[in-house]
Amino acid sequence: MSKSHVAILGLGIMGSGMAGRLLSAGFPLSVYNRNPEKAHPFADAGAHLAISPKEAAARSEIIISMVADDVASRQVWLGENGALSGARPGSVLIESSTLTVGWIKQLASAAEKRGCELLDAPVTGTKPHAESGQLLFLVGGSAKPLEIARPVLSALGRDVVHLGPVGSGALMKLINNFLAAVHTVSFGEALALIQSGGLDPKKAIPVLTEGVPGSPMVKRVAARVESGDFTPHFFMRLMAKDVGYALQEARERNVDLKTASAAFDVLAQAIAKGFGEQDFTAVVQSLQRGKE
Repeated sequence: MSKSHVAILGLGIMGSGMAGRLLSAGFPLSVYNRNPEKAHPFADAGAHLAISPKEAAARSEIIISMVADDVASRQVWLGENGALSGARPGSVLIESSTLTVGWIKQLASAAEKRGCELLDAPVTGTKPHAESGQLLFLVGGSAKPLEIARPVLSALGRDVVHLGPVGSGALMKLINNFLAAVHTVSFGEALALIQSGGLDPKKAIPVLTEGVPGSPMVKRVAARVESGDFTPHFFMRLMAKDVGYALQEARERNVDLKTASAAFDVLAQAIAKGFGEQDFTAVVQSLQRGKE
C-alpha cells in the first residue's frame, strides 16, 4: 500500500523533527517554511521544497501545520497563497500547533467549505520526542479523517488520544501546558527558597524529586538544573503564549485559573529579563537571587 504524500508547514524545532521523522519513515514529503533556508536540509534529503503553503498543499493528501500561534496559523492556511487554497477536496488537514479553540473551529468551518476535514492534533513532547517519533497526539475531530491520518501520526508519535470533536485536542493541549508551567514555576520558587535558606541543593532537591512533589515535570526541570543545560527544546515565549491562551479559554468558560495566572506573570517577568528565547525551564534561573 502506497504511503500518503504529506506536507509539513513550519520547520521550527518541532516541525523540523517531524519532517525528519517522516522522511526516515519513507513518506513522500513536501515542506514549506517562511525562511526557506531551514527547508534546504530536507530538500537535500529528498523532500520537495515548496515556495508557498498553497504549493505544498496541492501536492499532498495530508497537510500538517506546526507554527507558533493563531496569527501564524491563520496566515499559513488562509493568507495569500495559503494552504487551504491549494488543498484538494478530500484532503485531511492537521493543525498540530498550540492554538485557541475559537480559531480551530473557524479553521474547521473553512476546511469544510473546501471539501476537506480538519483534525486539531497538538502534541505533547519536545524536540527529542519529535525527532524520535515519541510524540503524543491530542486529537479533536471526526473518526474518518483520523483513520486516514493514523499511519502518519503513528510514524510521528507513540500514541494518539482521540478526545472528541474539533477543538477538543486544542483545549486539552492548553490544559496540559498550563499545568506543566505551574509545576515548573513552583519548582523554581522552591529552588529560590532553598537557596535563600542556605540549604544544600544537592540534598534538598532529591527530597522533592523522590517524594510526593516529584512529578515527571519536576524531575525533568531538576535534571536541567543539575546538568546546567537549558538548551532550548521549547521556547519560554511560546510557553507564555500557551498559558495566556489557556487563561483566555478559562475566562470564556467562567473558570478562574489562579495558579496559571501566577505562572503566566512569572514567565512574563522572566521574558522581560531576556529569557524569552531560552527553554521555558530556564524560568528557574530567572527566579534565583541575583538573576535580575
